[in-house]
Amino acid sequence: MKHWKVLTLGLLGLFILAGCGNDYLVRTTDGQIMEAEDKPEIDDETGMIEFEDATNRDRQMQQQDVEEIIER
Repeated sequence: MKHWKVLTLGLLGLFILAGCGNDYLVRTTDGQIMEAEDKPEIDDETGMIEFEDATNRDRQMQQQDVEEIIER
């Protein structure tokens, strides 16, 4: 009986983790670090990197201002 409880809790934990989306960290050349809710994308028309930050604000940055994008 105890094994079923452990298995059930383990599976529940897996489902909870699977439901979490991936966050990304955007590090700029001047040392700022911003959290992006979804994967940042490059706008084909402007060539700028676009993403929604942790406060749900739409952000745009020039590509040369972004040093790296890290998936968390």
